[in-house]
This record gives sequence, structure tokens and C-alpha cells, in this order.
Amino acid sequence: MKLGKRVSRNSRRSQGGGDDPLYKRIIGFVVVIGLVFVASVARLAYLQIGGTERAKQAANIRTVTKTSHGVRGMIVDTNGQVLAQSVERYTMYADQNGAKAFQPVKCTGKNSSTCHSLDGKNLTSTGVEAVAELLAPVLGKSVMELGGMLTGDSSYVVIEKDVTPELKEQVEDLHLSTVIGFEETSQRMYPSDTLLGDVLGGVDNSGTGVAGIELMMNDALSGVDGSTTYQAGATGQVIPGTELDSTAALNGGTVTLTIDRDVQWYVEKVLKEQVEKENAAWGIAIVQETKTGKLLAVADTSGISAGGDEAKTTAAISMTETFEPGSLGKVITTAALIQEGLHKATDQFTVPSSITIDGQTYQDAESHATKRYTLAGILQYSSNVGTIMASENYPLEKRYEYLKKFGIGESTGIGFPGESTGLLSNYTDWDGRTQNVVLFGQGYAVTALQILNAISTVANGGVRVGQSLIESATDANGNDVTPRPNDPVQVVSADAASDTLNAMESVAEHYQRYVGVPGYRTAGKTGTAQVAGADGNLTSHIGDYVTTIPVNDPQFTIGVFVKDPSSGWGVTSAGPVTAEIGQFLMEKYQVAKSPARTDAIATEW
Repeated sequence: MKLGKRVSRNSRRSQGGGDDPLYKRIIGFVVVIGLVFVASVARLAYLQIGGTERAKQAANIRTVTKTSHGVRGMIVDTNGQVLAQSVERYTMYADQNGAKAFQPVKCTGKNSSTCHSLDGKNLTSTGVEAVAELLAPVLGKSVMELGGMLTGDSSYVVIEKDVTPELKEQVEDLHLSTVIGFEETSQRMYPSDTLLGDVLGGVDNSGTGVAGIELMMNDALSGVDGSTTYQAGATGQVIPGTELDSTAALNGGTVTLTIDRDVQWYVEKVLKEQVEKENAAWGIAIVQETKTGKLLAVADTSGISAGGDEAKTTAAISMTETFEPGSLGKVITTAALIQEGLHKATDQFTVPSSITIDGQTYQDAESHATKRYTLAGILQYSSNVGTIMASENYPLEKRYEYLKKFGIGESTGIGFPGESTGLLSNYTDWDGRTQNVVLFGQGYAVTALQILNAISTVANGGVRVGQSLIESATDANGNDVTPRPNDPVQVVSADAASDTLNAMESVAEHYQRYVGVPGYRTAGKTGTAQVAGADGNLTSHIGDYVTTIPVNDPQFTIGVFVKDPSSGWGVTSAGPVTAEIGQFLMEKYQVAKSPARTDAIATEW
């Protein structure tokens, strides 16, 4: 019995276990294991969550987006000769802190791709001095100058701009990648310098067009930047397989001008020589294809270099300068009178030297005895008085209407930046004198382009075509963005134009010694008009002559305009230049010589 009770007490003690040392140790061990497990789970969660975040942060730090620039497109002439292009260039910069910490690597004969030496000898200097010593001979700068540029705490200091690819390669061969870096840029080049200078215009420091054709066609010429995103190593190298995104840069499109570089060169040459000979203020000369309106040359004597500061701030006078055309305006009046049926070219007039209407006196340029001119003769001898007499029944509204139809006061449609539309007030605002002087090219202002096209309209069978300076253009995406010229307009009939052109041929024959081109028939008109001088008064004058060649099959219309020529007259100052240009064009384009004239309309009776 006693034994059984002891056993029973021991069993109860074992079941409770509260005071058993072994039991306590087991419980403690289990608790420790549990705590370790919980800590491990917590640590694992921390690593998975926090570690991932840190990994992302590290990746972000290593991630680099590098921009690649689309190169600005080319401007070429009608034959593909380059007039403006962008070439590959770089901006070289330095990390001054990298220069400060620079330690040259001695050359051992086995590490030529990484070591640093000068004239075959290892450098004894370090830091900024060592970098300057290596760079100086390559950049053509002094060690002292470079030392000053490399000293400081900036991580980005420009050392040289417009670095060529060849110079960049020489610098890279110095193994200074921890100090020197390069940014890709481009430089706008104009191979012909002043040729077409103020028409081409220029770009600003960012490569954006700010004047001339560079501005006019900026959207077409502009490149589209691309980019590449990747992870970079400690020295900036691309970590293989880490490219995240890449978009290729697109180069700008090509703008092809109607200009023929060879014609432009010759026109500028002979114009400059004549302006110097005449001691004139300036000259303008334009060559236009009569049937298409394409401009083969647009020249002036400004001598401005394309891309230079003047080209960026000075508008081309061929596009912007306005002046009274003088007697060139009589061509418009003559064609209109015939078109309206008011007169025929053969109608006869008795023309005095002066005439007074409503208290206003009008005179011819030179005093003369009373003349007997036909309408064709009035144009040939450029009689102001005769023009007024022939226009007696020519209504004011029609005078205004035909000026507008011939393009006076209207946009040429070329779209050149800053181009003027001239000045033509409504006929309701004309005073008693203006309503008559508009008949012979006074009382309104034109650009050289406008009056050239007006005369060319007569040579083109009475059809005014839209002038153009851009033959074709594409943008960076290859889209056709060629500006569309103004639509053709039939201003006067072919018969009215033919009779007017016939009278203009008589003008050219009359001034043959100044404007003649051997072997070719030409038709033209001279003009001389007073314009405002520097003092704002009518103290200056423009001498001009516009001609078409050859008359039997008009190919080209040539206009020359000279301000303040010493000879005083358009035919003597501008006429000879048109003749030289005409001769050049006939030879260049191998135009067949003209047949003899057999249909001249009588100019006197």
C-alpha cells in the first residue's frame, strides 16, 4: 500500500512538471528557438522589403539617360551644292575635382593603353599640373592657362568648344577619362561665306534658325533628339545588358533652293563691280525663270557672311527694301489700257513736254518739242505726259485694280521672314496728284521681287506666276514640307501682253548700247525714281532696269536696282548689269539665238 501511494505521488509530480529542471530547460530551449525563428522571419521580411527598396535606389543611382542630338539638315542649291550644313563637333569639359585627384600611371612598356607619358617620359607631376602638362600640347594652350581652368571644385568646366572629331580622338588618347569628358554638339558651316549671305541668315547658339532661310525653314531643318537609358558602372561605362530604353535621333531634312549657285556667284560679282563703278549706296539683282517663277539668283551688295552676327540681325534688302519703281510702272499701265480696250498699241498721240490737269503740272524727264507717239512709242520713250493723256478714260478704281493684279501691295507668297508687301493705298485715298503719278510708277512702293514679277507677267503671256525660293524640302521624318507658291493668275490676255512686250522690245533696241546682248532679242523697261535719303527727304534715287531674254521665247527675267548711282539713270547704271547677266545665262544654258525681229509696232507717226 505504501509503495503504491509513492508511485502515485511521483506520477502526479511528473505530470505537473512545474519544478522539474529538465522540463524547464526544454521549455527554455523551445522559447529560444521560437524567438530565433521569429527574428529570422522578421529579418527575411526586412531584407525582402527594405533590401528591394535599396536595390531600387542603387539601380536609380546607376541609371543614366544619355541624349543624342539630331543634326540640323542641309541647305543646298538646285544642283545639290551645299550652301549650309552642320558638322560633328564636341564641347570638351573637365571635372576639377578629378583633376585635383589625378595620379598619372607610369608607362612600363606593357600598359600603353592606360599609362601617361610626355615626350616618351613618365610624368613626375600629379594632379592639376599633370593634367595640364598632358593637355597643353594637344590643345595649343599654355600649361599655366590650362592650370587656371582646371583649378577649383566644379565638376563641370568647359575647356574647349567646337572640338573636331580628330581633336577629340587625340585628347582621348591621353587617357584622361576621369578628368575630361565630351558632349556632342554641331557647328553650322556656310562653305560660300558671303554668297547669298543675308538670304541664308543664321542660327543661334542652340542651333535654331533666327533669320533668313534658316528661320523660314527651321521646322524642316531641325533634327529630333534621341536618347538611351542604361545603367552605368563606376567609371561611366555601360553595364552590358542594362539598356532600358533607346530612341534614335533623327537628322533634320534637306532644303533645296531654286537658286543656282553658279548664277548667284556671277550675279553678285557683276553687281558689285557696277555698284563700285557707280559709287552707289547699294545694288540688288534678281534672276527669275519667266515661266515658273523660280528665283535663280537673289543678290545684293551687302557683303554679309552667312551665319554671322549681321546675317542674324539684318534682313535681306532684296526682300525688304521698298522704293518707287518709277517708269517701270508704265508697263502695268500700258498692258491695262490695251486689256481694257481703251487703246491699241498703234493708237496715235500728240505729246507735249508738259501738261497741266486740275492745277497739277506733269512733265517728261527731259524737255522736248511736241512729239507724235503711238501708245507703243509712249512706252518706248517713257513719256509721263503721254501716259497721262492715254489714261484719260482709265478709271481710278481700274488703276488700283490692275496694280493689285500685277502684285503691287500683295505678298509674293515666298514667305521670307520680314519680307515687305510694299505700300499701295486704296484709290479712295489718292489725292489729285497721286491718282495720276501712279500711272508712271510713283505714289506707291514696291520690293524688287514685286516689280520684277510684274514685268515678268507681261513676258509670260499675261500670266503672273507665284515666285518661289524653295524648290523642295523634307523634314526629319521625311515628310514633304515644300512651301507652295501663289497660284498663277491671268492678269491680262496673251494679246495685250504680246503688244506690251513688243513695245518693251523697242525700248531695248533704243538703248541697245547699254542693254543689248549680241545674238539675242531682249525686251525691257528702265526706271528712275526719287526715294527718301538718310535725312528722310526725297534726296536719293533708284535707277533700275528689268528685262526679259530672249523675247521670241522668254526664259529669264532679270532685274537690277541701284541706289544713288553716279550716272543718275536706270538704263546707264542698272542696264549694263542686266546685259552681262543675260549673256552669261544664254551661254550657261545654251539657249538658241533669236531670229530677226519682223513684227515691230510703230512707235512714232
